[in-house]
Amino acid sequence: MPKRGKNYKNSLKEFDRAELYDTDQAMEIITKVSKAKFDETIEAHIRLGVDGRHADQQVRGAIVLPNGIGKSKTVLVFAKGPKATEAEEAGADYVGAEEMAQKIQSGWFDFDVVIATPDMMSVVGRLGKLLGPKGLMPNPKSGTVTMDVAKAIEEVKAGKVEYRLDKTNIIHTPIGKASFGAEKLTQNFEALMGAIIKAKPASAKGQYLRSVTVTPTMGPGVKINPAKL
Repeated sequence: MPKRGKNYKNSLKEFDRAELYDTDQAMEIITKVSKAKFDETIEAHIRLGVDGRHADQQVRGAIVLPNGIGKSKTVLVFAKGPKATEAEEAGADYVGAEEMAQKIQSGWFDFDVVIATPDMMSVVGRLGKLLGPKGLMPNPKSGTVTMDVAKAIEEVKAGKVEYRLDKTNIIHTPIGKASFGAEKLTQNFEALMGAIIKAKPASAKGQYLRSVTVTPTMGPGVKINPAKL
């Protein structure tokens, strides 16, 4: 078992790790236990009662959080001609086509989000084995395969986050920074949960929200009562 630092141990005295808290209480606690010397990222970890191995039980989407996530994301856009110009004017950090694919194949990954126009997916598709494992593959469901590249870039820069199941049927998503304070974190969290609940597959049976935990980068997690969401 890994050794825990002094700050972590002190944080455990602030709350009961076994208790299920209301959202407001959890966000108050999480800001108190974020004691690192840097502005810690707060993440939500949501275990769902679905089986992601089945296509009809996949849960995936994207949402622009009302208060952003406190980090500016680097955006790469695959586009040509007028759409490439549109992407540059909209604030994309990198814009290109085949030459960008070659850079990625050479090991370049200095970006956080990939957006592509539909006509460029024949090029991007060849990068599936490189982008897929990193969660960077453009997808229409997350709004990253689109002809409206300006809108897609604007949403990413404004704090759009993608949520998707991992292999253990858990969604891991940032909801902001500790410096946001409890109120803004609550607003972001509730917007995220609203989207995830709305995305419940019709084939999902039983309890949909199994467990919900929010954690700071360096501190302990706080459990939220899923029955009250």
